[in-house]
Amino acid sequence: MEWKASHILVKDRSLAQDLLRRVKQGQSFEALARDFSTCPSKSKGGDLGWFGPGKMVPAFEAAVKRMGTGAISDVVPTQFGFHIIKLTGKR
Repeated sequence: MEWKASHILVKDRSLAQDLLRRVKQGQSFEALARDFSTCPSKSKGGDLGWFGPGKMVPAFEAAVKRMGTGAISDVVPTQFGFHIIKLTGKR
């Protein structure tokens, strides 16, 4: 199984929770990623492309495995910070 996902990565949990609320209210995930994410993927609206098992840190991968295509995760903490993940594909 491979997944295609985008994410917003920030250092602060409260900012991540605020961004998640804004996404759920209909704001553009991609625009928020460009404006707030600390990951280089921000220039692509958070798009991480396709990845397989073992390519992402365990907490990130575990979250993606539980998601359906088009879903937005809750805040996912990792050693890099706090992620909001949008699953955009599975194959």
